Amino acid sequence: MRENRSMGNQVVETELIAVLVAVTDGDPRVLTIENGYALPSGPLEPGHPSLQTGLRAWVERQTHHPIGYVEQLYTFADQQRGEARGISISYLALSREAAAEYPSASWRSWYHYFPWEDQREDNKFPADMYRSLTGWAAGDVARRARIAGLFGGEGRVWNEELVLQRYELLWEAGLVPEATRNALVAATPVPAKEMLNDHRRILATAIARLRAKIKYRPVVFELLAHEFTLLELQQTMEALAGQSLHKPNFRRFIEGQELVEETGRTTTGLAGRPAKLFRFRASVLEERGFTGSKLPLVR
Repeated sequence: MRENRSMGNQVVETELIAVLVAVTDGDPRVLTIENGYALPSGPLEPGHPSLQTGLRAWVERQTHHPIGYVEQLYTFADQQRGEARGISISYLALSREAAAEYPSASWRSWYHYFPWEDQREDNKFPADMYRSLTGWAAGDVARRARIAGLFGGEGRVWNEELVLQRYELLWEAGLVPEATRNALVAATPVPAKEMLNDHRRILATAIARLRAKIKYRPVVFELLAHEFTLLELQQTMEALAGQSLHKPNFRRFIEGQELVEETGRTTTGLAGRPAKLFRFRASVLEERGFTGSKLPLVR
């Protein structure tokens, strides 16, 4: 699934990787292959005129799921895989979930891979995970400070954007199976689903990118139906941020940014009172940007 290129005596493996994200019923989901073990991926082939063309071809071939807007996420060139040096060029795309039509392709909650990142119920991180991290830190003051800073311990504020840094700390501590696959001593990993090669690292990067983008760009319109309720918009934002939002403050925030407008219609067939339906303003869809106000997160 990779293109090999020789640079002197070193073999370089290049891989195109897609992170397709959807939000379904308040759950952020990622499209995977190999029964959740990998992201759609493959090499750039001679018949592909561009990197994006190659990426789209692999996603279509492996999942039968078409993708629309896609942006380059990151290029990882420092991951050693056996005797070869790997280059992973990753892309991020937003979509709406549709049934996977290819064997082994499936949508998975990204919190299956990063359960500690879901802070909507003020979970913090699991006690076993904390004990493992503090045991690894032992009396090392710098390590203990990193744990507190990244995981919101000792009175520190949780920063939802530090997804990759938290994963890399767990990797450094040997608490994720990706870090110890070639180790002689078996690891005791934290309870989370592992992935192929550096795919979970790439997924962490995508989550961090989206959590940053929702604060200054209305990217969620890619994830919602054309018309939606304010509750659906809030739940989508909460799913991505991994934190609860103050409902009154959130609505004032949305109104103040002039992101949405009423359609004049309401929901039907639902329990309780009908809710107003909204859509993103045309100017927002055209500009794809607005001022960088912070979301009203629950602290």
